Amino acid sequence: MSSINTHSHLFYDKISRLYPLIEVFLRPQKRALIHRVNCLLAGNLLEIGVGDGAHLHLYRNHHITGIDTSEGMLKVATERKIKNVLLIRMDGEALLFQQEQFDYIVLSHVIAVVNNPEQLFNEVFRVLKPNGRVFILNHFTPNNWLKYVDHTFAFFSKKLHFKSVLHSHEITSRKKFKLLDEVPLGLASYFKLLILQ
Repeated sequence: MSSINTHSHLFYDKISRLYPLIEVFLRPQKRALIHRVNCLLAGNLLEIGVGDGAHLHLYRNHHITGIDTSEGMLKVATERKIKNVLLIRMDGEALLFQQEQFDYIVLSHVIAVVNNPEQLFNEVFRVLKPNGRVFILNHFTPNNWLKYVDHTFAFFSKKLHFKSVLHSHEITSRKKFKLLDEVPLGLASYFKLLILQ
């Protein structure tokens, strides 16, 4: 087992049974993401930050490995008893997988809650097969009126262990990948699905 970063996993342990209330707001975007993944040929898929696993039954054809730092979240996900899914407690910033092991990697609402997004992307690049694809679903601070909401909420978001102000272009290690598609989702395109290769 990797050493687990203490930045947020204790917080998510505490809210693991309440997470379905948060999931209500995230569900439409996750369905859009998984639809795109299901259109691809079967392969080995790693989901980093699998949470309570409420969405895992939506995947088709792929062999899924789901990791999370929160024992509480993984316990709930394990109770769902979903076939073809391996769940492991592991830190996405210190993956214990071989190089070039996965065809697809999914990061759903993850990069705003990790300590070091740069290191996360370096690890994703290492374990992704050549020509593999990365699916990133997250809020990104837009250049419209919603940016003021993000900046206003920045102080409180630290207490909830996530970054409200987030710009994808500031993560330099993302430049190791080629952007294949960018799909705006949600109110005023507040959420985006990025597909990288």
